[in-house]
Amino acid sequence: MTRTYLDYNATAPLRDEARAAMVAAMDLVGNPSSVHAEGRAAKALVENARAQVAAAVGCAPSEVIFTSGATEAAQMLAHPRPGHDVFVQDTAHDALFSHLKLSDWPERPLGPGHTLAMGLANSETGVITQPPEQIDGQWPYGDTARADWLLLDVTQAVGRIPFAFSWSGADFAILSAHKLGGPKGVGALIVRQGVDIDPLTTGGGQEMGRRSGTENVIGIAGFGAAAEAAARDLADGAWDRVAKLRDMLEDAIATGANNTIFVGKGGPRLPNTSCFVAPGWKGETQVMQMDLAGFAVSAGSACSSGKVRASRVLRAMGFDDIAAASALRVSLGTATTEDDILRFAETWLAKYMKFRARAA
Repeated sequence: MTRTYLDYNATAPLRDEARAAMVAAMDLVGNPSSVHAEGRAAKALVENARAQVAAAVGCAPSEVIFTSGATEAAQMLAHPRPGHDVFVQDTAHDALFSHLKLSDWPERPLGPGHTLAMGLANSETGVITQPPEQIDGQWPYGDTARADWLLLDVTQAVGRIPFAFSWSGADFAILSAHKLGGPKGVGALIVRQGVDIDPLTTGGGQEMGRRSGTENVIGIAGFGAAAEAAARDLADGAWDRVAKLRDMLEDAIATGANNTIFVGKGGPRLPNTSCFVAPGWKGETQVMQMDLAGFAVSAGSACSSGKVRASRVLRAMGFDDIAAASALRVSLGTATTEDDILRFAETWLAKYMKFRARAA
């Protein structure tokens, strides 16, 4: 059976550039903290990757702190300054939402001494919280929603839509390499110059004292190469073609199942993401049936896999429990073809008709 991968928001296939960079890094024996020639060579590789990531994110290299991924980077929210409350967007990824401190946000206005944490682009729906060019100097929840710090989860956005940390108005950003086609287990926390935070991990003082422990040189090399390649894809307009494929998929499904709800359609979305709801047909059932048919798709965030429950994100967007449990996410990549899309739509519609017949 031919397998068709349509779950890029969970993880993107490893890019050739990342694989080559990682293989080359395996030949380096030195510790980046050592001062001899071998150590300096490893350090140079880490700093080159830091510059590559910084260029893709639109920040200074000195603002990049390498971590094990976006989830670890989000841990900076777990240790706020005394009296510093954390407010997390209700549709944010669990990596952020788990740090929610106050239950009455956003009804309670933000103010000095607060951090607002939010996702720029939602991993489940592809919905962009606010067009990136409108974030600078503005808060997404009105004039009263001002805080000392803003943290953006840009994991799904970097390399797919225009974004630069330098003009985002954010103080922090988090991202993971494997969403860009880099290796799993490496990511970054971006910290605006002049902002002081407690170390994520104490010890030897690596990563400018903010994340101790010997750097994952091989993973970091792959991250840098993937970030550079992703930025090149964006600049070359690769995602414009992907957006057309997504629209083609939705048109095909809507033609055969006109009661399907396409979440966020008509608003700003990631070019590669379609989240659609077939009320009453459970998302996990759809995932299993499509998997057996040779298609890898998702019912939500991969970090919530195995949790059979209605989507917290969709409920926060106003969907009832039945609809929130009936969503499927299809996320495309630059390698996705028109044939992939049309075969998926045909297969999904055939199974949808069987579901409707059983439910009748």
